[in-house]
Amino acid sequence: MNSASSFSPSPFVRPAAVAGRHFSTVIVGAGVNGVGVFRDLSLQGVDCLIVDKGDFSAGASSAPSRMIHGGLRYLESGSFSLVAEATRERNLLLRNAPHLVQPLMTVVPLSSFFGGLMSSALKFLGRTPPQRTRGLLAVATGLRLYDLLGRRQRVMPNHRIGRVQPADRLLFRAAVRWTATFFDAWISHPEWLVLELMRDACRDEPRSAATNHCRVTGCAGKTITLRDEITGEVVQVTADSVVNASGAWLDRSTALLGGAVPRVMGTKGSHLVLDHPALRDALCGRMAYFEALDGRVCIVYPFLGRVLVGSTDIPVDDPDQITTEPAEVDYLLEVLGEVFPNLAFGRRDVVYTYVGVRPLARSDADKPGQISRDHSVVIDPPSPLRDIPVVGLVGGKWTTFRALAEEATDEVLRLLGRGRTASTRQLPIGGGTDMPQGAEATERFIDRIAQDSGLGRVRAQALLRRYGTQALRMAQHFKVAGDVPLQHAPDYSAAEVAWLCTETGVIHLDDLVIRRTLQAIRGLVTDAALAEMAGIAAQALGWDAEREQQELHNCTTALRERHGVRLAPAVPDSDAALAFHASLTKHPALSPT
Repeated sequence: MNSASSFSPSPFVRPAAVAGRHFSTVIVGAGVNGVGVFRDLSLQGVDCLIVDKGDFSAGASSAPSRMIHGGLRYLESGSFSLVAEATRERNLLLRNAPHLVQPLMTVVPLSSFFGGLMSSALKFLGRTPPQRTRGLLAVATGLRLYDLLGRRQRVMPNHRIGRVQPADRLLFRAAVRWTATFFDAWISHPEWLVLELMRDACRDEPRSAATNHCRVTGCAGKTITLRDEITGEVVQVTADSVVNASGAWLDRSTALLGGAVPRVMGTKGSHLVLDHPALRDALCGRMAYFEALDGRVCIVYPFLGRVLVGSTDIPVDDPDQITTEPAEVDYLLEVLGEVFPNLAFGRRDVVYTYVGVRPLARSDADKPGQISRDHSVVIDPPSPLRDIPVVGLVGGKWTTFRALAEEATDEVLRLLGRGRTASTRQLPIGGGTDMPQGAEATERFIDRIAQDSGLGRVRAQALLRRYGTQALRMAQHFKVAGDVPLQHAPDYSAAEVAWLCTETGVIHLDDLVIRRTLQAIRGLVTDAALAEMAGIAAQALGWDAEREQQELHNCTTALRERHGVRLAPAVPDSDAALAFHASLTKHPALSPT
């Protein structure tokens, strides 16, 4: 296992590679729900093509609160089945993807005893109550139900409630008298889990394929027309069924495919990542789950050395035209000031912002927070212009992607006249396979990575944390390719970045920087680091100097304007870029593909 050939063939292709092929199913939308279906159908031996007009998981799937949770607040609206399903799926993800999904202790500050009882009762009955902060009795009742509904695949302790501890008296506002503590989970790199699901799918069914930056432009008979968004090339494939998993874009895709609309509505959720050591340390590894004075439920927790804060819930009409507005930043900072009055917060603390659109089932609810987060599968039968059925995925939560995919897969199998042969319920994901359990086993595995690859233990530990058990063969490949740390982003090496470029479907620089690495969301991208990664990507992907400059400009603009990253507006001139490019060490990891 000393070369790239030790890895299974990459499932990521360009549209030209599938021109004229027939697939049992074409899946439109490569977010976590679509990829969940891709993985489940491939496991059943169904050959699938999955396409996305942007990058894999570039929509809502890359912009969640990064919580894997059951949805405690949905109990008020009587969504018991949703919470039971979500807590079960949370527990399964803790088992199946332990390299990316970890338990998260959560604390709820409480200021009153009886507060919110009437409001909760009215919500349960479908009424719109006045906003009232929930008290100890309402939260205790909810948490008891939460523990009960989450007992399947039990991996979490039960909740507890007690008087506020002395350290927390300094953290929370003075009115807080008790704290409730329970456990959910968080995911460090959701975009990577999506890529792992895709690789697992194509390992199980080598005929399956995936292509990003590829738009569906029409469907007639059994023929689906695709356009490569990079080259403009138009190709056609045929299929026996289509799955529409385009999330907030579902209605647009449905109209294009000749189905019934409307079915979904979108609300955007903006999040902030703060460089705030005082708050990070005071949280002691816990998430604070609290209500703002206006009744909005907010979260804040330590995230990879930073602090993640979320989120807003604002209706939107066009999911392609969303940003985190300055007013949203101010709102979330103001809420932090309400809950943690002894700490100061300002825009200077914000190192990254991101926003996604939740694809919710269409509703006439008065407020976005009252719209169900449940999911459903709908069927558009063949029409006079289309000879094949379209299976649509409506709504859903990140946490429940596997359950939704299972439901959709069963519908597709029924339409294809095939039966289920395997379940994804207990199936490990990517680097979660054979993940060592416990500190002693983990240390032994780190030693094995270091010994087999010749890399240092610190580097081996970082790769294990990032890629799970797949780190073993990746470390071996990186060592042979020359595992030299980047000068301006030493958490990554040139060999690692080149591998990400050639083996994970990277097309644009922002695919690499924002979704394949954690540098951007951690607020670690600088102008120099961006130029360094652009140079490596250019060499690995065969970009000329003009393409490299354009990618650098576009990525810089996206980071500054969409994510609030403080980068210089200008990019290096062509001469400087060429000089940097020429200075890169030549080795196999950086050869064009």
